Amino acid sequence: MIFLEGVTDRTIAETLIRAILLVQADAEELPKEADAWYDHQLVGLKAYRADQELGEIIRVEHFPAQDLLVVKAGENEVLVPFVKAIVPEVDVKAGRVVMTPPLGLFEEIEE
Repeated sequence: MIFLEGVTDRTIAETLIRAILLVQADAEELPKEADAWYDHQLVGLKAYRADQELGEIIRVEHFPAQDLLVVKAGENEVLVPFVKAIVPEVDVKAGRVVMTPPLGLFEEIEE
């Protein structure tokens, strides 16, 4: 929920549909809650499975059920659910995210 100064009724609010809102924030400041990051802090981090580099996070997609990290892996973009079971570690300062993706998410499964 968001409240905007000067927006006093639904009709005025409806004129803001598809508006772009900008928020000033210190780029070094972390969110107040634990295990929370701003999108700009995640974009550019390298994704790893143990010591194997999987790719680089190029954006974060926000959906009602969960957020997805979009990892550029070679020529592919892999959508990784941003949940603790699959992304147990985020280290912004080290520039890396540790993932435990299910088999087949980043590689072909041989029959």
